[in-house]
Amino acid sequence: MKPILLYLALMLALVLGACGASNMSTLPEAVSNNAVAYHQPSQTVYSFAGLGAAKDVQAVHAKAYSCSLETNICETLPPLPDGIGRLAATAQTLGDTIYIFGGYRMAGDGAEISTPEVWAFDVKTGHYAHKADMPVPVDDSVSIAYLDRYIYLVSGWHKDDNVVNVQMYDSQTDTWHPATDWPGVPVFGHAGGVVGTVLVICDGVQIIPPKTPEAKRSFTDISACWRGDIDANTPTKITWRHLPTLPGKGNYRMAATGWADRNMILFAGGSNNPYNYDGIGYDKIPSAASAHVWAYDIAADGYVLFKDKPTKTMDHRALIPIGESKFLTVGGMGENQNVLDRLDVFTVHQSPK
Repeated sequence: MKPILLYLALMLALVLGACGASNMSTLPEAVSNNAVAYHQPSQTVYSFAGLGAAKDVQAVHAKAYSCSLETNICETLPPLPDGIGRLAATAQTLGDTIYIFGGYRMAGDGAEISTPEVWAFDVKTGHYAHKADMPVPVDDSVSIAYLDRYIYLVSGWHKDDNVVNVQMYDSQTDTWHPATDWPGVPVFGHAGGVVGTVLVICDGVQIIPPKTPEAKRSFTDISACWRGDIDANTPTKITWRHLPTLPGKGNYRMAATGWADRNMILFAGGSNNPYNYDGIGYDKIPSAASAHVWAYDIAADGYVLFKDKPTKTMDHRALIPIGESKFLTVGGMGENQNVLDRLDVFTVHQSPK
């Protein structure tokens, strides 16, 4: 642990910076807690389902959009085929297909019901196909794409509790397989990414059991990162290792991705006050968005803290790398829990000395 902490101290001394924001496109309408994916060959960003600007039950939708980074134009796509509005779904791109997993729908009595469906969207034809349902339906999970074939769903919320399940989907056979369980406290609203065979998952929200039979359970942030090394020969086998804890509170619904050029997993934004779907904290205090940017350096086995990005955002499902150290978020919530209609782009680079 000492080399890791020493590395962190050195990197803090040579602080790196994130700057240079630009709003590339405007979505057809504001959306948050949406499933987001990127098709690199066509340089097109996709958004599926989510929460509209009103932030109420009626604002939960199944709409879909695409935004071309070449033309700077966003368009409305056909919605998810079942028409069921959902929040906290997650998406990954394999080849020319985007896979959309889970999420939760709002019942008439206010209950949140995890959805089992998996939709495959063909970016060439614009058509959806229903794939094998998740064995354990989850929402607010982290999805990880591996070898342009497999997609892992790590922990997340199922029915009325968080789960430790790591579920691996094989896109070639349309089948599900259990992978090595999540070893940490089960969470929802966590974030992570992968480079090569290394994935890193951080933070999220844990459940605190009631102290008395009359009391209710509570939800609180957790500051915890885990590194998982995928077995190259057996993709269902993951060797997990608890990483040192960063100072301060944990973060909820950050944007995150693997940064292959720098051999890092990058995290941005989020909030340190866990909240309900409308951005109001479980403690009844409006949650504040963050502009923090940081990473886990795989080779150095330590953290790197970057200068804050120009805009504060939260309620993300993904962070999109678009080259030349540039990254973007799609929608989300900004200051005062406002739902955004923007594609926010920021550049990560070394600060002037």
